[in-house]
Amino acid sequence: MASKLIQIASFEAENQTELSLKQAFELLEPKLRPPFALTIPDQQQYAQLNRAILYGVLWEPHLAKTHIKHLHALVTDGYGLFVHLLVKVVHELYPILVGSARKQLVWVAKEMIDVLAVGVDGLLVCLLRQIVGGDYSEGNLWLCFELVSVFMAKWDCLLEEEPLVLSSALYTYLRLLADHFRLSNITDLEALKRLEIEFCVKVVREQFHLCLRIGRDFIRVLQDLVHVPEFGAIWRDLVLNPGEFKTLGFSDISKFYCTRTSSRYALLRITPEMETQLRFLLTHVKFGSQRRHQEWFVKKFLCGPERETLISDIVRFICCAHHPTNEIIQSDVIPRWAVIGWLLTLCRKNYITANVKLALFYDWLFFDERVDNIMNIEPAMLLMVYSIPKYIDMTHTLLEFLFLLVDNYDVQHIDVIVKGASSAFNALLRKGVIQSMEVLTSCDALSPFLRERLGRFLLGMKMAVSKELQPANVPGHLLTHLKLPNSSCIETPTSSLKGQLTRTQEDGSATKPIDSSVPSVVTNECQIVAVENLLKKCGEKIKKSYVMGHQTLEELLSSFVNLSSHKTMGGTIFPEVISSTIAKEFQLNGYKLFASLQFLPDKPDFDDEIGSATSLIIRTFIFSQPKMQDMLLYWSKNGFSVGARLLSYASRLAYEAYMVDCMRDKMVDEDSAKTIDLGMPLLIFHVNGYNSFLNGKIENSLESFSSTPKIDNKLVSELVDSAFAAYRCFLMYSQTILPKDEDMSLTKLLVSDLISCIEWGTKRLKFLFCSVFRRLSDLSIGKEDIIRLLVSQLDHTDLVDIQLEIGLKKFSIFGENSETIFHLIESSLSWGCLEQYKFWGLIRSELAVSKVQLEKVILGFFCSGELHAKRNAIAVEGLLTLCSCRAPTPELVGAIMLLPNNVFQDFAAAVLATWVVSNASTLFDSLAEFSEKLDKKTGDSDFPNSAGIMMNHSAILWLFNYFNAKGMNGSNIMRNLSRDICSKK
Repeated sequence: MASKLIQIASFEAENQTELSLKQAFELLEPKLRPPFALTIPDQQQYAQLNRAILYGVLWEPHLAKTHIKHLHALVTDGYGLFVHLLVKVVHELYPILVGSARKQLVWVAKEMIDVLAVGVDGLLVCLLRQIVGGDYSEGNLWLCFELVSVFMAKWDCLLEEEPLVLSSALYTYLRLLADHFRLSNITDLEALKRLEIEFCVKVVREQFHLCLRIGRDFIRVLQDLVHVPEFGAIWRDLVLNPGEFKTLGFSDISKFYCTRTSSRYALLRITPEMETQLRFLLTHVKFGSQRRHQEWFVKKFLCGPERETLISDIVRFICCAHHPTNEIIQSDVIPRWAVIGWLLTLCRKNYITANVKLALFYDWLFFDERVDNIMNIEPAMLLMVYSIPKYIDMTHTLLEFLFLLVDNYDVQHIDVIVKGASSAFNALLRKGVIQSMEVLTSCDALSPFLRERLGRFLLGMKMAVSKELQPANVPGHLLTHLKLPNSSCIETPTSSLKGQLTRTQEDGSATKPIDSSVPSVVTNECQIVAVENLLKKCGEKIKKSYVMGHQTLEELLSSFVNLSSHKTMGGTIFPEVISSTIAKEFQLNGYKLFASLQFLPDKPDFDDEIGSATSLIIRTFIFSQPKMQDMLLYWSKNGFSVGARLLSYASRLAYEAYMVDCMRDKMVDEDSAKTIDLGMPLLIFHVNGYNSFLNGKIENSLESFSSTPKIDNKLVSELVDSAFAAYRCFLMYSQTILPKDEDMSLTKLLVSDLISCIEWGTKRLKFLFCSVFRRLSDLSIGKEDIIRLLVSQLDHTDLVDIQLEIGLKKFSIFGENSETIFHLIESSLSWGCLEQYKFWGLIRSELAVSKVQLEKVILGFFCSGELHAKRNAIAVEGLLTLCSCRAPTPELVGAIMLLPNNVFQDFAAAVLATWVVSNASTLFDSLAEFSEKLDKKTGDSDFPNSAGIMMNHSAILWLFNYFNAKGMNGSNIMRNLSRDICSKK
C-alpha cells in the first residue's frame, strides 16, 4: 500500500517511522473497526495498537473520532506512548506530511490536551518549532493560526496543568509578531496578527510570572514590538510602573536582566531539521571545508526574501544551545565563532545586522558568572580576536557595537550593564578563553578612539574588581587567576598565563593593575625610570649586603612586571638587557642564577630553592608569566638550567603541600617555627610571596618566615596547580627558541629536565615523578622515556609506594590505550632484568584496577612474532601474574584459548589453573559464552583469528584433564571447543 501520509520522490527510501506506523495499521486494520476486542493486550500488542491507531487518525480523518475512542478504551499509560509517537511524527515527518495529516496532528493534539495526556507539553513545543520564521507561505501561516487558537481555546486547562508551555508559546509568538509586523500587504496576516497580539497580551497581563520564567530574552524580543500600541503600553509599565503587574519579587526591569534564559527558548525558533544541520556543521565539518555545506544551508533555509530574520535566532541558538565538548573545541572542526562570522556576512539589512549583533552580545550585558555560562559569551570574543588582522572590519564593528550597547542600551541601569560586560571580560580572561586583551589594545589596525575606549573600560573594570578583593589572608577565590583551565588554551607557544591580579594598598584603595593587558591612560615614564634606577643600583646593593641585593631584585622584578606596556620600553628596559645585567651582577658577587643544585654548597642553612635570587625569579614568573617570559627564555638560551629548576621548584612545592595535607590537624594555629620544622619552608616562602603580590607589598623574602601564614588547603592546591601550569608554559616558550630542524616535543623537553633533576641528586625523587604523572599527565602517561627513567632511578621501597597510589587510582602511569601498553611491553624487553621486574610491578598494579582490554595486550604480545625463552621470560611471568589479578571475562578467556602454541606453551593452562581456584564459576560461564561464539559464523565472532581456529593445545588438554578428574566426560564437553580434541585426548 502506497503511503498516504508523506510526500516523497519515487527514488527516495521509505521513511522508517512512517513505515512502522503503516505496517502496524495494515496488520491490525480489522481490529480497528467496531466492535473492539475486550481482551487486554500485552506490552507488544499495546505498542502496535498505538501505532495503528495513530496511523488511522492521520490517514482516515472521517474515522478519527472512532480511533480516538478506541484509544481511550485501551490506554494504560496515561497516553504516554501515543504522545511519544506523535512527537516523533512531528519531529521527523512534519515538513513532508500531506495537508490532511497536518490538520489531523493539530486536531489530535487538542484531544490530548483534553485528556491531560502525559507529555502533551512536549508535543505542543514540538509543533511550535515547526513554525518557520520569515516564512509567509499559506501552510506556515495556517500552523501559526491553528496553534495560537489552541492556546486560546485551551487556556484554562493549560494554565492549570502545563503553564510552562504557555511561556514557550509567548516567546514564540513575540518573536513571530516582530516578523509579521514588518509586512503589511498580506490579507491573511491581519487576522493572525490580532489573535497573536491578544494571546501575548493575555499572558503578560494575566500571568506575568510566566514572563519571568523566560528571563532576559523576554526583554530582547519584546523591544522589537514597542511600536505596536499594546506592547508599547506594556513596555511603559515595565519601565515606569512595574507594580502594575502585581507579581511577587518583581520590582523593576533589572529582575529580567539578572535572570538567564534557558537554552530551550533558543531552540524554539530553530526547526528540528535546521538544528540537525547546524549541529552537523559544528560537530563534523572541518574548518576550511565548510563552504559547500554553508551554501547548501543558505539554499535550504535562508533563500526566501524575509528569511534573513532567522539569522538572529540561529546566532542565539549557537551561543546558548550548542556548547561543543573540549574534544570538538581542540579538533579542526569549524568553530562557533567562524560560523557566526559567516552568518553576519549574510545580513543585507541594517536592522537585521543590529539584531544579530544584539543576539551575539546580549548575555555580555548582564553576565554573572554565578548563573551564566561562559560558553554563551565565548563566540563573540573569539570572533573579535581571530578576525585580526585579515577581517579587522569585523573586529571594529563588533567592538564598536558592544560599547554602543554598554553606553545606550538602558541608561537607567547602566551600572548593571557595565558590571555585566566587565564580568564577561574578566571571566574570559580568567578562564583562559583569551590570554590577554593586548591583542585588541595593541592592535594598530583598530581606530585610536576605539582602543582608548577599550583601555578606559578595562582599566575601570580592574579598579572596580580591586575594591572587591578580600583581605590577603583569605585569597583563595583569587587563585583562579593563576590557573590554566585546560591544555586547550595553551595550544600555541605565544599563549601564556596572564597575570590578572590587581594590587591593593593597606587602606584598601587600588593601585595600578599588574596585568599588561590594559594600557594606562597616562604615560608610564615614571615606571620605566624606576626600573632603570633599580637596575643600576642592583650590583651596588648586592656588594653591600646579600639581603639588600635580594630586596632590590624583588623590587626590580615587581616594577618590571608592573610596566603598563612592553611597547613603550626603550633604553635599558628590554627583557634581555635586564636578564643579562641581573645574571652578571650576581655572578660578579659569587652567585650563579639557575645553578645546578648538585654544585651548590651543602650546608644546613643554605637552600637555593628558598629566598635565593633564583627562587625569587621563579616565584615571580609563576605569578606573572607573560612579563617574565622573555627573561627566562634569554637565560635558557644562554645555558642556564631554567626548566629543570622550575620543575624542581614546582615538585618541591607539591611535596610540601602534600605534607600540609598529611599534617592538617597538627598545623592549625601552630607558630611559624614549628611549621618550618615540619619541612615546609618553600611552601611558606611561596604563600608569603603570593600574599605580598596581591597586596602590592615588597617584603624581604629572607625574613618573610617571621610571619608564616595560616595554611589554607584550597589556596595551597591552587598555588601548586599554577606552578605546574607555569612550568608547562615555559616548555611551550622553549619550543619557540629551538632550531627549526630540531624536533623537540614537550615530552622530550620534560625528559631533559627530569634527567637534570636526577643528576643533581634531587631529594624527594619519588615525589618528583608522582607530581609529573599527576599534574603533567598528558606529557608523561605512557611515555617510554619517562617510565624508563622511573624504573631505573627509584628503589623498590619507592616503587611499592607508587604501586599503592596507582592501586588507589591517584594517578596513572600507563593510561588506558592497550596499543600503547603493548608497545611499552615490547620496548621493555631490551631493558635490564631489574628494570623489567620493576616495570612489571608497576604495570600489574595499574592494569589490575584499570579498564584496559588486557586480552588485546596478551594476544598482541604472543602473536607478535617468535618468542625467546630467555628474552621474553620476565614479560611472560608478568602477564601470568597479571592474568591472575583479573577476572576471567569472556573476552579474556577467549584470548587465552586462542593463544598460539609457542615456546611458552603452558602459559594458557597455567592461567586457567589459576582462575579455576579463584574464579571457577566465572571461568566456566565465560568458557560457555566463548563456546557459543565459536558456534556462530566466523564473521560474527568477536575474537581475532577465528577463521580456521587453532586453539591452544595446553588449554584444551588442561580442560580435558580437569573435567575427567571431576568425573565428567571430557570428550563430550570439549567437542564444541575444538574439532581436533579427539586427537589430543
